[in-house]
Amino acid sequence: MTYVVTESCIKCKFMDCVEVCPVDCFYEGENMLVINPSECIDCGVCEPECPAEAILPDTESGLEQWLELNAKYSADWPNITAKKDAPADADAHKGEDGKFDKYFSAEPGEGD
Repeated sequence: MTYVVTESCIKCKFMDCVEVCPVDCFYEGENMLVINPSECIDCGVCEPECPAEAILPDTESGLEQWLELNAKYSADWPNITAKKDAPADADAHKGEDGKFDKYFSAEPGEGD
């Protein structure tokens, strides 16, 4: 098992999860984070920290595409180990539906 970041993170990117991860397995894209499934130790401390409720265990049904996306982009995007400020409009996008189709970007973030 591993945890995965899902669509709810897109355009929110609160980063509370980054601060608590003991193995630094988060990677930063332009407008979302992902978890490297090979590095995640399944401790679960990140899940309750996410204000957008974007982090879920991959054992929940329907998350296969998110597991693939997390694996793919964690190999390409830079590692992030320190919390940064969330985007100014993060709260406006919290809970919004259809964010992947509207806003997903394959571009990397800045990382640490």
